[in-house]
Amino acid sequence: MVASGGRGGAVLAARSAWIGSALEYYDFFLYGTAAALVFGRVFFPDDDPAVGTLVSLATFGVGYAARPLGAGVLGHVGDRHGRRRVLLLTVVAMGTATFLIGCLPSYAAIGITAPILLVLLRLLQGFFAGGEQASANSATLEHAPEGRRAYFSSFTLMGTQGGQAIATVVFIPIAALPEHSLLTWGWRVPFWISAIVAIVAVLIRRSLQETPVFVRGAERDDVARVPLAELFRDHWRAVLRVVFAAVIATPSTIFTVWALSYAVNTLGLDKTPMLWVGVLANAVAMATIPLWGRLSDRIGRKRQFVAGSIGSAAMTFAYLWSISTGSYALIFIVGVLFFGVVYTATSAVWPAFYGEMFPARVRLSGTALGTQIGFAIAGFVPSIIGWAVGSGQSAWIGAALITSLLCLVNIVAVSTARETFRVPTAQLGATGLRSPRLDGAGKASS
Repeated sequence: MVASGGRGGAVLAARSAWIGSALEYYDFFLYGTAAALVFGRVFFPDDDPAVGTLVSLATFGVGYAARPLGAGVLGHVGDRHGRRRVLLLTVVAMGTATFLIGCLPSYAAIGITAPILLVLLRLLQGFFAGGEQASANSATLEHAPEGRRAYFSSFTLMGTQGGQAIATVVFIPIAALPEHSLLTWGWRVPFWISAIVAIVAVLIRRSLQETPVFVRGAERDDVARVPLAELFRDHWRAVLRVVFAAVIATPSTIFTVWALSYAVNTLGLDKTPMLWVGVLANAVAMATIPLWGRLSDRIGRKRQFVAGSIGSAAMTFAYLWSISTGSYALIFIVGVLFFGVVYTATSAVWPAFYGEMFPARVRLSGTALGTQIGFAIAGFVPSIIGWAVGSGQSAWIGAALITSLLCLVNIVAVSTARETFRVPTAQLGATGLRSPRLDGAGKASS
């Protein structure tokens, strides 16, 4: 077993994390876009289109429900046998599942079998996505130089934004097709394209070597035999903290799924400019995330995370209100500021922050399980909002309130965590460590 070290290994790990995360979120948010705009009529036809859309959005959440199971299984594999093995497995499986969704017959062709197969493939997507991001985060964090862990691990979330942007750009011309073409063959094309992304991801990840931290543990026979058992015995508090912190994904699902459905299906806004809001916001996010990552390496994880969470709660109100006005100019300005600048203050820091809560022996399991349970909650929020506040023109107020409440849950969880940005990588997750004091300039002091 060989490990790559130094800056070269960190750069390759970051590149690998970017492409894998891009594939994961291309798949996941391509599905979300199709669920909001197409799947209700293709797989869940109903006399009331709103009912079909609501059921369709529920299948978006089903993928999140499968992610904790995948996190447990793939976390065990990654902590027991290495990060690289999981990184290769997840991109192949997610790309295959997404391609097969594009091949499914419609409800009109094969009846109830069509939505059943759709849900099964969505579950398969979610299962393997449950280990993808955590394995990428663990690899980049463990390859990164001291003092730059947030910067390098932020490339995982840059890939997230890239995947969302690519999915939306691909879907925009498809959404402009005549309705018959859109509902028969058009929506399938973006799902088939996933195979290309998966092949590129495999080629990049084949050259990535195992992390030095894992290799040293394996050489000393210091690898957990049953990582989940050790995780729940010694680190259950950290798992719970990550679960509640990870609901910060809610503003993302509201922005990308619920707001799109609300704008197009409730208010009758044109879907093309609404899709372009997401493209521009994600493009800006790819530029701001590494900047936020650099800042976190200087000032710490907690203060930036909390500030970003407060800002995200406020900007959710502003963005959904802007949609309710029907002003495209206002929607673009607020949407890009919200998702491209404010929300990224949180998404840039959590890949490092969550991983730093665990020792290498259980890092992948702890990060995967904690984040995926939190993400599962966030994934069902669009459906919960549809059930709780309906789909009327004033539904945005209830949606913003629910999102803000979950941001508050995140703030409490983050505030109880230990500050870890100055803790050496080899000591991460050890008990008895004290948080470094910060001076007035935000630097650690002894």
